[in-house]
Amino acid sequence: MRKSVIKQKLARNEPVLLTQLHFTDPSVFELTSLMGFDGIWMDLEHHTYSMETATAMMRAARVGGAEILARPAKGEFTRISRLLEAGAHGIMYPRCDHAAEAAEVVRWAKFAPQGKRGFDGGNPDMPYCTMSMADYIRQANEETFLLIQLEEQQAVDNAQAIAEVPGVDVLFFGPGDFTVLSGIPGQFDHPSVTKAMEKVAEAARKAGKHWGTPAFSVDHAKKLLDMGATFLCHTADILLVKDGLSRVQREFAPLGFRFSSRL
Repeated sequence: MRKSVIKQKLARNEPVLLTQLHFTDPSVFELTSLMGFDGIWMDLEHHTYSMETATAMMRAARVGGAEILARPAKGEFTRISRLLEAGAHGIMYPRCDHAAEAAEVVRWAKFAPQGKRGFDGGNPDMPYCTMSMADYIRQANEETFLLIQLEEQQAVDNAQAIAEVPGVDVLFFGPGDFTVLSGIPGQFDHPSVTKAMEKVAEAARKAGKHWGTPAFSVDHAKKLLDMGATFLCHTADILLVKDGLSRVQREFAPLGFRFSSRL
């Protein structure tokens, strides 16, 4: 089983950087992985593609070194083990409310004695029945990692208890949903957002865990690193394409080209 570079870096307290991919073309996953990003955030909470499609994209990413961080939807505990079997090194669990829910994530993601994940072995993560059961179970528990997303005030209030759950590796603050649920959509510089991040950071520090959140820019990333964050995600393929196309339009418009945008 592949060793997790992300877990190795976190163990050395080195920061890791992931990017999010929306498009379902395996070549995008292949390219991103070959370029050396620490990981790729694969979102099955909001995107509509199937597990079969997700598996194909994970397979494409394995030609490089980027690890897959897969996000199921809230309460999709049975999907967690399937994502791990398909080759994800990490699970991002969204909208966690309290420590008991985080413990349930651990139960589904880890083999005994840490959890109660079911055994198969005939999938890419082992891979394909090529290891002894004992070695596979041990390595799977060691090399996979769990992020618990805190996305509303109740979760932030419970951050310390969630961080102390054995098996939880990273607290991940979700600013988008936090602002929506707080009635301040998109106000990422609002004092309540800063206060929430500080509380998450403090909970992670006290529990000896890592924490992270999306970084909106290089300057923002530096601020987060100064706050002790080690797990950052930045941009997405759809944004890079949109920004690139917008740049082409800006540069060519002075030459007389006109664009009939429907946005």
